[in-house]
Amino acid sequence: MRIVHIDGGKFFDWGKTSADYAKFRDIYPEEFYQKIIQRGLCTYGQTVLDVGTGTGVLPRNLYRYGAKWVGTDISENQIFQAKRLSEGMNIEYHALSAESLKFPDNSFDVITACQCFWYFNHEQVAPDFYRMLKPNGRLLFLYMSWLPFEDTIAQASEKLVLKYNPQWSGKGETVHPIQIPDVYNQYFELVSHEEYPLDIVFTRESWNGRIKACRGIGASLSEPEISAWEKEHRELLANIAPDSFTIAHYGAITELKKR
Repeated sequence: MRIVHIDGGKFFDWGKTSADYAKFRDIYPEEFYQKIIQRGLCTYGQTVLDVGTGTGVLPRNLYRYGAKWVGTDISENQIFQAKRLSEGMNIEYHALSAESLKFPDNSFDVITACQCFWYFNHEQVAPDFYRMLKPNGRLLFLYMSWLPFEDTIAQASEKLVLKYNPQWSGKGETVHPIQIPDVYNQYFELVSHEEYPLDIVFTRESWNGRIKACRGIGASLSEPEISAWEKEHRELLANIAPDSFTIAHYGAITELKKR
């Protein structure tokens, strides 16, 4: 995938890092999910479309609340992992881009997009989301990120990503509301947004895996580059991080209602 405003247009493919993504990126804490459930969303009696589902993290973790889930992702490898990890759950998955979704009108009570909305062609998907949602349906954008200016381990790891991938535009995150493109105002109205602190527990192994499975490393670098980065990152963590530690993050949620 190549998007001009992301990583300077550097090619990336989430399918390259699907195995690590499946192993190391199912890290959202319970509070992240409760922010959704407390809004009465993604629960029993509702049908939910999760766009950019990746390895199915959102459907799998919210499945217990009884909604009927459909997950889509542009990467066939990600969908393969989602199906594998969702064995025994009645979750429907499709390898489709956000721009190619053709579900019937009024199909869903909720559409979710977690860690992926900046990849969309918003002019194209906003009217499709509107069309596919039922009357009074909800569009839910979700996000979680580490905070490099508040956490020394995160900052050091981020600097090493930039050493190997200087164009990576995922750097320097700070707490802020999810930025909703203006086109959505034609179809949706804002219900609420919330940004809140999170401390996520890692080991050296799981934090290395989390960074390796980010867009700036596993999804975009060559195998020799990834190996060199990983050797250096493991050495870095051995010097600056204890066996177990927390990384400062923040979560963000924005709820829109169909007009």
